[in-house]
Amino acid sequence: METVRKQAQAQADPAQGELAAINALGGTSLTAEEIYPFAVRLCDNQTDRDLEYFTRKDLEVLGELFVGKTGIFDHSWSAKDQRARIYRTEIVEEPGVVTEAGEPGCYLKGYAYMLRTEENEGLIAEIEGGIKKEVSVSCAVRRQVCSICGNDIHDRGLCSHGKGQVYGERRCIVRLAEPTDAFEWSFVAVPAQPKAGVVKGFRPEATLRQALEELGREGPWQKELDRLEQEAAAGRRHLASLRRETVRLGLLAEPELRGETLTGIAEKLDEEELEALKGCYARRLEGKLPLPVQLHYGGDNGEGAEDDRSFVI
Repeated sequence: METVRKQAQAQADPAQGELAAINALGGTSLTAEEIYPFAVRLCDNQTDRDLEYFTRKDLEVLGELFVGKTGIFDHSWSAKDQRARIYRTEIVEEPGVVTEAGEPGCYLKGYAYMLRTEENEGLIAEIEGGIKKEVSVSCAVRRQVCSICGNDIHDRGLCSHGKGQVYGERRCIVRLAEPTDAFEWSFVAVPAQPKAGVVKGFRPEATLRQALEELGREGPWQKELDRLEQEAAAGRRHLASLRRETVRLGLLAEPELRGETLTGIAEKLDEEELEALKGCYARRLEGKLPLPVQLHYGGDNGEGAEDDRSFVI
């Protein structure tokens, strides 16, 4: 059995829907005001700085093992350094990412919480400010498998390959296979896995693009988001035009109403409601529009000339 440590990242997450899981884990009755929940990117299936990696299957096993594990500092196994605890995990897909081992990219995300105590105020502020970000996991694996021959890389009788060496067109990397235990996860300065750590603090006021960019990932979402933004802009222009036309017809159908009043009403309606109101005004005006041509064609002394004079334009 080998003990390994790999780094990750953390991010603040909203507590909605999570409180029951937190209390179920510890048999507590904590309130949302008493906890600070956040998410941690524990480890992924990419080759790390030590030229080692997990497969998705290994991450799934680790996900079960890390539930209930504590968060500390610099792998210092001391009770006084315990600050947080993981209450659930999930595997997150990374579309468009392929690992060196040829697997679709994914990572293990852990949902953690700490208490909002005076002692933890500084740490919470550092997480929110992006100072405390990198984390490292400590776990045990049964084997460390050579990517070239498939044997344990420490068994020199079966494996003669060197980590990082290139054989033909393949580089020797090591799979951390068959996890048997998860010990803890720690805030560290330099993680072995470049992307591992505290996932960026969740900001309710952030835009969707800002939230995605803060996760530090590129991918197909960028083009898709560009297209969605263009479609949204076109939709806003359509709604603005629809509101103007609804207000125009409303002023003709209800001359006693002020433009500001109709505009305020139109601003609160969605597209379907605006179409219905515009149609109502249009039907009301069918008997009035188009208006008769108000021109005077007769001579100055013609019959009715004096009556028509007020309509001459």
